[in-house]
Order: sequence, then structure tokens, then C-alpha cells
Amino acid sequence: MKAVLDHVGIAVKDLPAALAFYRDALGLHVEAPEEVISQRVRAHVIPVGPVGHDVRGAGAPGVNLELLEATAPDSPIAKYLEKRGPGLHHITLRVDDVHAAVAHMKQRGIRMIDETPRPGAESSTIAFIHPSATHGVLVELKQSAPGTSTQPPTLGTQHSGGPRDVRDSRVLRFTVGDFELIAVCDGFIGLDGGSMFGVVPKPLWSKTTYADDRNRITLAMRSLIVHGPRTMIVDAGLGDKESAKFHDIYAVDRSRNLDHTLAEAGLSAEHIDVVLATHLHFDHAGGFTVRDSNGKVRPRFPRAQYIVRRGEWEDATHPNVRNQASYLKDNYVPLAEAGVLQMVDEDQMIMPGVRVRRTGGHTMHHQMVLIESGGKTAAFVADMMPTTAHVPDAWVMGYDLYPLDTLAAKQRFVKEAVEKEILVFFQHDPAVAAGYIRVENDKRRVEPAKG
Repeated sequence: MKAVLDHVGIAVKDLPAALAFYRDALGLHVEAPEEVISQRVRAHVIPVGPVGHDVRGAGAPGVNLELLEATAPDSPIAKYLEKRGPGLHHITLRVDDVHAAVAHMKQRGIRMIDETPRPGAESSTIAFIHPSATHGVLVELKQSAPGTSTQPPTLGTQHSGGPRDVRDSRVLRFTVGDFELIAVCDGFIGLDGGSMFGVVPKPLWSKTTYADDRNRITLAMRSLIVHGPRTMIVDAGLGDKESAKFHDIYAVDRSRNLDHTLAEAGLSAEHIDVVLATHLHFDHAGGFTVRDSNGKVRPRFPRAQYIVRRGEWEDATHPNVRNQASYLKDNYVPLAEAGVLQMVDEDQMIMPGVRVRRTGGHTMHHQMVLIESGGKTAAFVADMMPTTAHVPDAWVMGYDLYPLDTLAAKQRFVKEAVEKEILVFFQHDPAVAAGYIRVENDKRRVEPAKG
């Protein structure tokens, strides 16, 4: 096992005073904070070292300082500060495979705080070694998520002549009137770049989106929690029923998935009252069901009613050669068998303040979700506009069965989104979960929203 220094964690009691030293006195750049809800801590990353190499010799983020601010009086950092005061909290060593590293430690009788690796900041996977085994120093082992960067996530940032593979699966919270909207993520998937951009040639789309050596671009699989009088989730990602071959074809990365992000949002499958489908493709409906220990596929959200557009259900249960690869029946047929399926036939209110609108285009009955409260509006646009790169009119997916319908729906919606200042959730953008569409000099851009 090889390890390299990733960062040094510093517990701070007085954040303004700490920033006055590190940022103002030393002139260091302090990045936007990331909140790790499960640990009730807010991390402020300060890059202090040059980009280095990971344990395989590939390019990797440089060394950082990490200021740790407690967000609750019962958090581990708060207890540490109460007992020992501010100062050095831990050092973090980056490893190639944290699960193998933990196994390596346990084989040698090293005492672990985390017997099983768990989600950490920056979409990483971590495990802490007990100070009794490290001569008094708390040591964290960290495996970075593929493609992560210490820089703020920005789709299309140039890196070595092209865009970086930036992935951001943080849980983000927004308020729209009486609703709390929470963006959660089931990981990432890779789909063919040419198919994702249709008639747009690669010399254009490759300037905005990273593609791997198999021409796959990275896409997030985001869901939206709508929390009001009832708790709804819109779509549920891929889930965990697919084979290793499937994962290889589609470059699936669920090292951080919906179970992790729901937990960080303070939720579990049992909290969900309503599951709403935009459509039934595998990367949207795969997480609707799970396979139990006996091999039986059952609904994942045990208390929920699942709402699907009737036309979409008919298409999904009677696929043709053009769309059959996208519709996998284990994702939705068990819902009908369990008696938890409800159909909607037209645009309508699903619950007060939440309504669906058919866009067509991607599939005949593809729908978006509009959330309206307190004079504000948010929209979960799903595959009508999967990423921020798809905001221009002509940037329509080759996967769309009815591309001219997508174009018409997009033109109508963008005009509305600009005029009404709609908060738009981008389901597949790997770096931007939500933002506002702006038009400047007849060109559209997305201003990322801060959760």
C-alpha cells in the first residue's frame, strides 16, 4: 500500500479569526465551504501545494489545509474543540483503494475508528485510523472520487488543452416559498458524447465537455427531494441491480450514491411519500426498485406511491427495437405488482404547488416538474435539457426520439425561465446541480445557484 499526503485538518473555533490569518495575512485562497452533513462539519479548503501525483503516478490535486468548523454542538469537531481547543485535528493520506487500505491495516492489527470506509468531503471515501495506533496522531485514509478536483466545479474549465472531468455530488438545499428542495445524487454514468449532442459536431461540444478514450462523457444521476407537507423524490437514478458488464459499458460510478446523499440530507427511503417519474429510462427509474436477499425485486421506497405518466408506462412496457435498451422492466413492473403505481394522463397538480408538464421529445410522454410557492418557481427539466451545455436551442440529444418536440419545448421553457427567474435543476450535469438561465448579447448561459 502506498499513500501520499492529501491535506492537514485544522479545527477552528473562531472562523473569522482563522480566515484573517490564512486568507488575509498569508494571502492564501480559501475555497467555498463544503458542508458534510453526516459529520455536522463545514470544511474550508485552502490549497497550499502544487498539483502532484497520485499513488499511480497520475496527476492529482496538491496538498491542502482544511479548516474544520463545527455546525452543531454535538458534532465530533465541537467535542474536540471543547476537550482540546483549536489546532491540528488530523492528517489525511490519499490512497488508491481505501477498502484495500483498511483491510491492510486490520490484517496488521491496526486499530481503526472506521472498520468500513464511509463517504467524506469532496465525494471521497474515507476511513480514520485510531490515534492509539499512530502514536497520538489522528490519521484519515482517503480515496478521491474519479475526476475530482480541488478547484471549484465549473463545467468546461480547460485542463491540458481540454475540459476536466469534474464531478460534484454534494447535497444542495434550496428554498422556494414553503418548499425545501434538496438535490441528491446517485453517482455518475458515461454515455457516448456524440449521442448526447446529436447534430452538434464534436469540435464544438468537446470544448465544453470532457470525453474519455471511449468517447463517453460524464453525467450525474441527480434526483430532487421536494419537502413540504409531504416528501417527494423526483426520479431515483440507476440503482444497484445491474451487472458488472453494464457498469463497464456505461462507466458507472456509484461509489457515492443515493443511499449516501439521502443520509446526508437527513432522509432514508422510509421518509419518502411520493416517487414521481419524469420517464422510465434506466438512469432515472433504476432506483425505483431493489433486489432483496432472496433475489426478488421490490419497491425501494416502502411507504411511497409511485406516479408515472400513462403513455410513458405503455411505451416502457411495450418497447420497440429503437428504445428497448433504455427500458428495463425490473425497474418499474414490480411497482404495479406491488399495488403502489398511480397513473396520470395529462398535465396536472401532483400535490399542492407541484405539477407536471409534458415536454415530449426525449420520449413521447417525457415530462418535467414545476414547483411553485411564494411567488417563486423551480423546474426539474430532466432530459429536455440534461446539462448546462444543452441550453442552446440546437443542442439536442441524438437519443431523443422526437428532437423537434424537444426543440419546441425548450424554446418555450427558456423564455419562461428567463422572464420568471426560474431555478432550473439540471439532472445530468456533472458539476452544476441547479442554476438560472441568463441571456446576454443573444447568448444563453447558466449562472450556478448556491445551495
